[in-house]
Amino acid sequence: MATIKIQQVKSIIKCPVDQKRTMAALGLKKMNAVVEHEATPQIMGMVKKVHHLVKIVD
Repeated sequence: MATIKIQQVKSIIKCPVDQKRTMAALGLKKMNAVVEHEATPQIMGMVKKVHHLVKIVD
């Protein structure tokens, strides 16, 4: 499977709790943090849920 790099670009301070938990599950804790994950359907669904807080880095 391909891997994707995900970068947090917005703060999660005023986000709902479920979005905060999704970001934590992705491993994103700080602004501009970058994590690398396999591009599984589960990970892509999590990214879709918080698409306004993250971006995919090439």
